[in-house]
Amino acid sequence: MLNAQAAAAQQFQIGIIDFYGLRRVSASESRRALTFAEGDSISLEGDEPPAFLAESERRLATLPGVVRARTNIVCCDQGRLIVYVGVEEEGGATLRFRAAPQGTARLPADLVQAGDDYWAAFTTAVERGDAGEDGSRGHALCNDPTTRAVQERFVAYAARDTERLRGVLRESSNADQRALAAQVLGYVADKQSVVDDLVYGMSDPSENVRNNSMRTLMVFTRMTPAAGTSVPRVPYAPFVNLLHSLVWTDRNKSSLALMELTESRDADLLERLRNEAMQSLADIARWKNEGHATPGLLMLGRIAGWADDDVRSAWRSGQREKIIAAALAAR
Repeated sequence: MLNAQAAAAQQFQIGIIDFYGLRRVSASESRRALTFAEGDSISLEGDEPPAFLAESERRLATLPGVVRARTNIVCCDQGRLIVYVGVEEEGGATLRFRAAPQGTARLPADLVQAGDDYWAAFTTAVERGDAGEDGSRGHALCNDPTTRAVQERFVAYAARDTERLRGVLRESSNADQRALAAQVLGYVADKQSVVDDLVYGMSDPSENVRNNSMRTLMVFTRMTPAAGTSVPRVPYAPFVNLLHSLVWTDRNKSSLALMELTESRDADLLERLRNEAMQSLADIARWKNEGHATPGLLMLGRIAGWADDDVRSAWRSGQREKIIAAALAAR
């Protein structure tokens, strides 16, 4: 997502508007309901979403067959913003999350400061195009040395405060601290021991907590086994459920995690996706940004029996619809 602090009082151009959740309502009708268009320049400032997004959501919700809508600004494609527009139609899948916890558990001040230091360093690295990372240890270590130094501190904090991190994730009334707990729990030595906590975080009412919980679990799946270690066992069902969410980050992170989990061509998982998530995967596969669309396209290719290299070749040659059609036929 776009970092609000980095975007304070800046002008951006909208490069892409993409949809998800449309089944009976047309994309052209939905696009006409928006108060913005591709090519528009917009100003972003502060933490609150711009008013024009709320007005677009209101107008979309008045369309026949639409229950509600959600807009999401994401940075960036070739320096321009992406706006994802999610639509929930009548009779469509509806996700409801548990109530927010009301506990007083809080993280230590030095750990909270480390979280602030991480975002400052990471934002700077992203702005200069250095967002790469290594997940071979089962936790994220960025290529940028300043960000990586903060993440190395997370390893020590995770060892020192494991139980406190678990308690905050499950019980704290502070959503920002729950989100940070979900991030730092990824740096514990025994990663399998916190999988259940992070799966619990995936049902949190805060999208940031869900996002961090999913991202942490996704990095677990990238772990390279070493002597005396094994890749943590991560359940796939919660990720499949979140493919139906109205929130873009839920769909994005769950698709990235499922891309990792389907790499082995697990027959049960592919069957579940085939039965429950084909239209959601097709939505993702049709997005214009390659990094965001690739998970959906790869999973559809795997369902259809395509090799990953052939799927990527089809993207480059503009034949995505051929893969989508083959996967739908396989269903």
